[in-house]
Amino acid sequence: MQKFFLYARKSTDVEDKQVLSIKAQLTELRAFAKNEKLEIVNEFVEKRTAKVPGRPIFGEMMRRIEKGEVSGILSWHPDRLARNSVDGGQIIYFLDIGNLASLKFPSHWFENTPQGKFSLSMAFVQSKYYVDSLSENTKRGLRQKVRMGIFPSQAPVGYLNDSRTKTIVVEKKKSRIVRLAFERYVKGNQRLEDIAEFLAKSGITTRTGKRISKTKASFILSNPFYIGLFKYSGELHEGKHEPIISKKLFDEAQEMLKLRGQPERKPQNEPQPFCGLISCASCGMMITGEHKFKRQKNGNVHEYTYYRCTKKRKDFICKESAVREEEMNRQLSSLIQKVSLPKDWAEELLKMAENEHKNSAQSLTACVKEKETKISEISQKLERLLNGYLDQIVDEQDYRNQKAKLLSEKKSLQEEISDFSHKQNDWLEPMKEWIKDAQSLDKIASDDDLFAKKVKAKEIFGSNLLLGEKTVRRAAGAAPNAFGKSGETAWAALCAAHSLVGSQPLSSILVRRRGLEPPHP
Repeated sequence: MQKFFLYARKSTDVEDKQVLSIKAQLTELRAFAKNEKLEIVNEFVEKRTAKVPGRPIFGEMMRRIEKGEVSGILSWHPDRLARNSVDGGQIIYFLDIGNLASLKFPSHWFENTPQGKFSLSMAFVQSKYYVDSLSENTKRGLRQKVRMGIFPSQAPVGYLNDSRTKTIVVEKKKSRIVRLAFERYVKGNQRLEDIAEFLAKSGITTRTGKRISKTKASFILSNPFYIGLFKYSGELHEGKHEPIISKKLFDEAQEMLKLRGQPERKPQNEPQPFCGLISCASCGMMITGEHKFKRQKNGNVHEYTYYRCTKKRKDFICKESAVREEEMNRQLSSLIQKVSLPKDWAEELLKMAENEHKNSAQSLTACVKEKETKISEISQKLERLLNGYLDQIVDEQDYRNQKAKLLSEKKSLQEEISDFSHKQNDWLEPMKEWIKDAQSLDKIASDDDLFAKKVKAKEIFGSNLLLGEKTVRRAAGAAPNAFGKSGETAWAALCAAHSLVGSQPLSSILVRRRGLEPPHP
């Protein structure tokens, strides 16, 4: 009786889904061996693809054949033994040198003759061709899905793969949590570890059920999928799925990731309230705070805080003197009070804003049309860019970079149009809030909360405050003296308005010629 090894294999790959299961193969092969009077020395069962060499169980079987333990192999079909040229070539070589005398297949005839080995070679080649062509067809199908705007892979957290429609849909509960994670992070007071902790407490895990890590949280916050775009093969594409956050929020998150990616510097001393707000008028270096203790002979201890120039400039000897915190506080309070919005101004502004809001059926059609024209131009540029890439005029890296830039610009324009359509008159409430805020400056200036005073001073004056000759003042030319300048803030306009009192009528001071409503970008 001839001695054989029985070999059964079931791949986990897509192309093998129609092949008999391991259990069915073993049943058929055992029955075949009994009918053919074959002695089965050992059964080898493997659950691994044969597309590439390196199957451990197949390798062990071939080593034992080389030692002469058996003279043949029993398998369901040649494609169970090999679907790559290396393993197929090894089997034929063993037949050539006599390590193998016979191969048996219930579904395939084989005889150890030149014609039989040629037929076996063709069976191996056909199996390899099937795998190669199926792989290529699969890739072609994936590329087509990408062109249609469908992400051809597992949906990220906040989305679900709909098996019925073969699309990606929003998962309402998790999408709200992801949106909250973005909103929390852009505030700047939370680390990636905090976001990961928030996601974990909200029930968000990885696909395998593991806890969200810091790295995974960073990946979520930098994934453009959440604004309607997706990356595939290193290239950015437009998706048909519904965005769950705005592009503005996504861009803010990217800025925060970039900012928090820089190494942290631990302050040597406890920061004083007004640090980081004022520069030295003489050398331009920042003003820092120092906490001092003074012990008297009678045992009394007095605490003082001084603000002085850091004097870090090596090419300049700064002679500016230090200022006590109480004096600094008094001067800043005076500057803030001068910008406060008088009650009569506030009443007039509110009345004018209400009237303009009622009558401001301003047609945004022209503005929307302009945006739509730009979107159309970008679409044409994308098409020309693709043609240049296909004609090999543009290299691949330039193509990908330019495409990503154009798609980002297109997404911003689409979002602006959406904002125009839904929030065209949303400027009134923020303006009312600002008027209320501007009226409260007197209270902030008179309060003892120095950190709150610093925040408001930073908001009003920016980095334009200087300390020179023990006096805090605005930098020369820092406050604009006319309206409509590029980059002008509401606080800068209010500063300018105060400077115009007495020289112009109140109505022209309070409102620019074009009215109260903010100009559209």
